[in-house]
Amino acid sequence: MSAIRSAQLTLRECFQDLADPRREHLRLHSLWDIVGLTICAVVCGCDTVVEIQEYASKKIDFLRTFLDLENGVPSHDTIGRVFSLLNPEKFRACFASWTESLAQAVAGRVIAIDGKTLRRAHAKDQKPLHVVSAFATANRLVLTQQAVDDKSNEITAIPELLNVLDVRKAIITIDAMGCQKEIAAQIKDQGADYILALKDNQPTLHTDVQERFLKGLETNFAGMRHQHCQTTAKGHGRTETRTYHLMRPSKEWLAKYPEWKGLKTLGMVCSERQVGDKAPTGEIRFFITSLALNVATFSRAVRSHWSIENNLHWVLDVSYREDENRSRKDHTAENLAWIRRMTVSLFAQDGTKLGVSCKRKMAGWDDEYLLKIAGRAIA
Repeated sequence: MSAIRSAQLTLRECFQDLADPRREHLRLHSLWDIVGLTICAVVCGCDTVVEIQEYASKKIDFLRTFLDLENGVPSHDTIGRVFSLLNPEKFRACFASWTESLAQAVAGRVIAIDGKTLRRAHAKDQKPLHVVSAFATANRLVLTQQAVDDKSNEITAIPELLNVLDVRKAIITIDAMGCQKEIAAQIKDQGADYILALKDNQPTLHTDVQERFLKGLETNFAGMRHQHCQTTAKGHGRTETRTYHLMRPSKEWLAKYPEWKGLKTLGMVCSERQVGDKAPTGEIRFFITSLALNVATFSRAVRSHWSIENNLHWVLDVSYREDENRSRKDHTAENLAWIRRMTVSLFAQDGTKLGVSCKRKMAGWDDEYLLKIAGRAIA
């Protein structure tokens, strides 16, 4: 498990030890030049290797202020070949060293883990690539990612994500797919707490937790160690009210589930959405967690988990049109997916109240703005 660096690193420093997969006599362009210009191009709105080459050709004088480019701009074939050959585990490790040096390792920080499918990144005999990401919600930083064949393999990807992160004193939030005894144990062994969404993939536990809360609601939680709070959010013509319940079950109840390491409390979130004059809709979700009985902490962490959808997956779909990207040869899709996620994190550090689509255009128009966004990474 890697430790978080005490000082912020440049991305160039993190890439110093990455092996170049090309034969030495074929290396007309340095590996860092290709990675560096790709980061700039993606920030500026480029989504394919052809667009990356065209951007670099038009901006070569500017790019030479911080990249060597001794042999000019690499062709799109060269760029594509490099990303197809790069070992994705070692490639992401370089980025992870950098992003972890930016993230604040404070007690109670929330790291949300969730997956997203790249729907067009496949061939006739391949399934679409599914990428599982670990997202530091407060910093809006993608800490690392792991590619798998499909969503069902998230179970095997999550332990690998955790292995490369220092999660001490963090709160790890995962949807129902990751609600597994082994994952809960690993999180506790690495010094963190967990909040795991609970559904029918754990039928006995799910039913037991549901019945426990139904009994509590019927009796107004009389005699139970219980806390609750409520939030209301309004915007875009809708009102959403969420009621958070956290319950500490008895020792006898917990004794039925000794295989869930560190389990302390049970959570329930009741959501009601009102859109205009339509009839309200509702949803109830259940959770297990190793947190102590503190509903404020529980509610904050559950709300934070939704940011991986709103601030990462939605941005990738809308601003990067990731589902339409057809890059798929060998490791190309996974490696370019990581660069997109890293640039989303770069934009999140900018306080300008503009959409990412607009920011990408601005970076392409204005070199100073590009340096403001990506300077820490490429300098």
